[in-house]
Amino acid sequence: MDIEELQTFVEVADAGGVSPAAIRLGVSKSIVSRRLVRLEAELGVQLLTRSTRGAALTEAGATFRDYAARVCAEIDIARETILPAGDLRGRLRIAAPLTFGPTHFAPALAEMARRHPKLHIQTSYTDRFVDLIAEGYDCAIRVGYLQDSNLIARRIGTINGKLVASPDYIRAHGAPATPEELVAHQALMQGVEAWQFLDGDKIITVRPQGRFKADNGPALVSAAIAGLGVAYLPDWLTAVHVASGALVPIMTRYPPPTAGAYVIRPPGQHPAGKIRVLTELLAEYCHRYSHAAGASASE
Repeated sequence: MDIEELQTFVEVADAGGVSPAAIRLGVSKSIVSRRLVRLEAELGVQLLTRSTRGAALTEAGATFRDYAARVCAEIDIARETILPAGDLRGRLRIAAPLTFGPTHFAPALAEMARRHPKLHIQTSYTDRFVDLIAEGYDCAIRVGYLQDSNLIARRIGTINGKLVASPDYIRAHGAPATPEELVAHQALMQGVEAWQFLDGDKIITVRPQGRFKADNGPALVSAAIAGLGVAYLPDWLTAVHVASGALVPIMTRYPPPTAGAYVIRPPGQHPAGKIRVLTELLAEYCHRYSHAAGASASE
């Protein structure tokens, strides 16, 4: 039984079709189909039912998928074990945030590719919530406050933020002094999120309102600079604008709780070596950016 056939079957099962699996694997649909046909012929069992809408697991296929996934994972671990120290190969699919991703995380991913020329890295940059298991990602980089899940997370850095507004907005509307006063101001938000602030050890939660929303941090920075409202943003995005005077920290007696940057992976007994290396490299880069942001803010 060919390991590529097993890997292909698992990808098709998880992706729900031949076409998305082919994209994940970086091969043609015909190659995926041939591998499936060979695997089913060898087993003498139909694993998938195909239709124009995709592929669904049969009862036998659902049972076999879990065993096949475990075999593929064990083979990956075995390969890593016998590789020369530090040698990485294969494929690494990463989901990264569009905010921060291209500016703060992409350099680390490029450095990883430079150090490991046999490793294929595919990164999707989006601020939407990505289902790692359903969409076939090896890991994700996430920022902010983590929700409870069965995923495994490792913190790679801290994210400090603050409430900011432009001098023009403050002149026209004043600045809130307490979280309760935020309801009288235009908030620049991603959606309908709640904002949290610290009053000593106590966390105060506020649900602000506003007419300008965007699912991207730099877009909210631009809106804040334009004087459209107050924004709750990480220092990574605002430090240079605070240093220039384009944005002003407000309500500083009530700072937001410290958030984090994380590498998230599906549950499993052994994280792949490439994910461990990626996590360490990202932690190193996050440390650099945190110091750079702190230096800019103090100048």
